[in-house]
Amino acid sequence: MADLTPEGAPADVVEQLRGWLADAGAGRLVVATSGSTGAPKRVALSRDAVLASVTASARRLGATGPWVLALPPTYVAGVQVVVRSLVAGHEPVLLERDGWPAGEGWFVSLVPTQLGRLLDDAAAVAALCRAHTVLLGGGPIDPGLRRRAGEAGVRVVATYGAAETAGGCVYDGLPLDGVAVAVGDGGRIRIGGPTLFDEYVDDPVLTAQALVDGWYLTSDAGRIDEDGRLVVLGRVDDVVVSGGVNVPAVAVAARLRDHPAIFEAEVFGVPDDEWGNRVVAFVVGSVTLPEVRDWVAAVHPRSWAPREVFVYDEALPLLPNGKPDRRAMLAEVAEWEDE
Repeated sequence: MADLTPEGAPADVVEQLRGWLADAGAGRLVVATSGSTGAPKRVALSRDAVLASVTASARRLGATGPWVLALPPTYVAGVQVVVRSLVAGHEPVLLERDGWPAGEGWFVSLVPTQLGRLLDDAAAVAALCRAHTVLLGGGPIDPGLRRRAGEAGVRVVATYGAAETAGGCVYDGLPLDGVAVAVGDGGRIRIGGPTLFDEYVDDPVLTAQALVDGWYLTSDAGRIDEDGRLVVLGRVDDVVVSGGVNVPAVAVAARLRDHPAIFEAEVFGVPDDEWGNRVVAFVVGSVTLPEVRDWVAAVHPRSWAPREVFVYDEALPLLPNGKPDRRAMLAEVAEWEDE
């Protein structure tokens, strides 16, 4: 039984996944991680794990229907859009080819950057208002973005998960049926349940590090709030130690996105001889470094304020799956330092 690695154009991937679903004896599904912070890993998902995710998602959403493919089809989020639609008996709608559906009651998965840009497009907003649900995942979701969507009449459900969990497995902070979530040492999030992956293909050492006693050890930090919901605080390595101070990069980026002249923002730590690491902001907008520092310091300790800002005119660099391309942005810092 050969494993299937979806590849090619969206229409090709749809046919590959249709054949995989129809063959009960087919091998596993292999998808790559985004590689936003390192080399991509090849994640092997069993048929049972994929279908467990599909079933649990439909149960939580309370409905099934056609799904709109607005994400790359070879990553787990796009794969699951196709599989959910086919399992429900509907052809996936390929956004690039077909446009937004005219009817109501359909579903779509987006990443925050996509939703933010679509909310600036009146025609897209009108379309999203016809959707049953917009699943939003793949990165931190600012309350302001969610508020904008709600005010526009778009029903958003925030998801958390990974390729290793067959996609989103926590909806609006609550795990899907059968999924277990725990917060371990150092706030590291652990996930258990039927949607977990089998292994990293050809990497038993990394597999053993990630799958421990039936749990997937994520690279994310979180906490369980008073309502029992998971609050994702960001990647464990997104805490930048600068001058002996722990700076949560996700919180700083969220503050910057609230600035009226900033439309997109990401914050990372960069090695620095004086500070150990310095906090660097990458923004789309029209701001100066003093403005950025004062804006952050108005609600957070001034030690959290970025010491450098890179301003983009139109958009931050993105990976094919719509997530911010962290390595591309950090490469610009390195190029600037070499000049």
